[in-house]
Amino acid sequence: MSEILYWSGSIGLGHVTRDLAIAKKIREKIPNISIDWLAGEPARTFLKMAGENVLSESERIENGNALAGQVSKNSKFDFAKFTINVQDAWKANVEVFKVAFSKKKYDLVISDETFELWMGMNKDREMVKVPVLEIGDYLGIEPISWNPKERIFAYINNRIWCKCASEAAANEIGIFIGEIDDVPDKKFGFLLPNKKELARKGQNFVGYVVNFDLEKVSDQEAMKKALGYEGSSLIVCSIGGSSVGKGMLDLCNQAFPLIKKSKPNARMVLVCGPAVEVKTVKVNEGVEAKGFLPNLPEYYAASDLSIITGGGTSTVELTALRRPFIFLPLEGHHEQQHTVASRCARYHAGIRMNFSATPESLAAAALSVMGKPVDYGIIPVDGANNIAAIVSKQLSSNA
Repeated sequence: MSEILYWSGSIGLGHVTRDLAIAKKIREKIPNISIDWLAGEPARTFLKMAGENVLSESERIENGNALAGQVSKNSKFDFAKFTINVQDAWKANVEVFKVAFSKKKYDLVISDETFELWMGMNKDREMVKVPVLEIGDYLGIEPISWNPKERIFAYINNRIWCKCASEAAANEIGIFIGEIDDVPDKKFGFLLPNKKELARKGQNFVGYVVNFDLEKVSDQEAMKKALGYEGSSLIVCSIGGSSVGKGMLDLCNQAFPLIKKSKPNARMVLVCGPAVEVKTVKVNEGVEAKGFLPNLPEYYAASDLSIITGGGTSTVELTALRRPFIFLPLEGHHEQQHTVASRCARYHAGIRMNFSATPESLAAAALSVMGKPVDYGIIPVDGANNIAAIVSKQLSSNA
């Protein structure tokens, strides 16, 4: 039996959602396999709910969502402060990984955006000698503003990123969730290499990942009936796994009465996720607030409109489902502002707005696309199967 240690990054829920899809495909392709998980909250709880074997060491993994919440205010994410605050947590997480990795003879490690492991391996080549699949969906940091502190920290991070990429050991396999067009054709920074050129050398582009069967959820009316929203125009509003976008839920609630004037059968679901308490969210008549929904893609499939923050996973899911959506990238969040927004533009998917939107402007945008056909490009979502093939090849070559 082959043994895999899978470390899922804990920021939000998008990573662990795709990680479960990847694990499912690995098990289908390699039946005689065992997967142990290392993850912080909220990914840890999500994995346990899915019946996965979560190592006890996961209790000691620092909560990245809590750290992100500490440096966020009014839907603005302070990247520079997060970079400073997270350093001690990352060092501690690497030590936790070492303990977990030493307890069993693993044949392969999968790391989904656990940058601390990648940097740790760059400093200590003896730490992990088995193949390590390093999963990510963006390369480098794009400064959002001209704030000198932000730009300095972005440059420092990009230098470290380039160093780790250029000095990657033979057992490190770069896995990029997405396509080469997701990588800007520009330098990481002054005297640093070109992003696209470095990506072509060190990354395997596998396409995107969704954790559901598109055919099973393709019938929108059937999904509405199954979820109890038959006969309604359903609006689903979700902020993902962190508390940073809570202000969006309030904005959606305020916009709902304006939407309902034109759509009397409208209903709205505010998905608070694991980080926002439902009781803290005010709702108008016709609006309901729900906590964490493990079957959130089913709600997306049933929706006539979804309003979300700019999360990579949710935007891919809605693009693949071909459902109208509005997305509000978090301010200061370089991945949502650049990588995700650029991909949505490339596929003509979604309407981009920002957190300065008013209830009136949000309602107007919602009514302009709600329930209407879309002209999105066809997005490739066979990433999980492609990663499983890479895992199978690595394990076979090491047998």
